[in-house]
Amino acid sequence: MAKKEQPPATFEAALKRLEGVLESLEHGDLPLEESLAAFEEGVRLVKFCQQKLDEVEKRVELLLKDDAGKFFTRPFAEEEGEGN
Repeated sequence: MAKKEQPPATFEAALKRLEGVLESLEHGDLPLEESLAAFEEGVRLVKFCQQKLDEVEKRVELLLKDDAGKFFTRPFAEEEGEGN
């Protein structure tokens, strides 16, 4: 029975593994089946990284200072498209 692949523990681990997958694909030394498996792993890693980035983006808050010099926070998404 095939062992189920565990997702990377962190964004950084996934990114490092993705770099390795890309390097092996770029060299072109893999047989077709291994290339396909590496490509599929790369797609999973990209999705994992994108999900982590989306999660972080939702949590990011910008620290701002109002005219009175007081600091406040506002969700990152409110800043998009304001041109600042």
